[in-house]
Amino acid sequence: MVKIIYKDLSYKIMGLTFNVFKNIGYGYREKYYQRAMEEEFKKENVRYKRESPVRLIYGGRIIGRYFMDFIIEDKVILELKVAKDFYTKNIKQILSYLTAKNLKLGILAIITKDGVKYTRLVN
Repeated sequence: MVKIIYKDLSYKIMGLTFNVFKNIGYGYREKYYQRAMEEEFKKENVRYKRESPVRLIYGGRIIGRYFMDFIIEDKVILELKVAKDFYTKNIKQILSYLTAKNLKLGILAIITKDGVKYTRLVN
C-alpha cells in the first residue's frame, strides 16, 4: 500500500481549486484564479504564502529568482496554470521548487475548458 503524502491537506487544496472553477469557470488569466484561490484559503482558514520567492544559488551567490504561486501550510507547493495539458517545463519548474525549498509535495493544477486537472509531484 502506498502512503499518500499530506493526504487530507492535498484533498482540501484540490477541493478548493474545484470550487474556484465551479464558481468562475474557464476563460480567465492565471492571476484571477490565483486571487480566487486566495479567497478560498482565507475563507477556510488555510495558512498560505503567495508568490513566495525561490532563490537559485551557485557558488554562494544568487544567480536567479523564481516566485511560486503558493506554499500551503509550509508543506505543499501549489502552481496554477491555464493550459490544455500538463507541460514538461511546468513539471520541472515545480520539481526545482521542491528541491530548493526542501519540501516533499507539489501540486500542479491546470485550468482547462473541461475543468480542473491536477498532478501530484513528490520530491
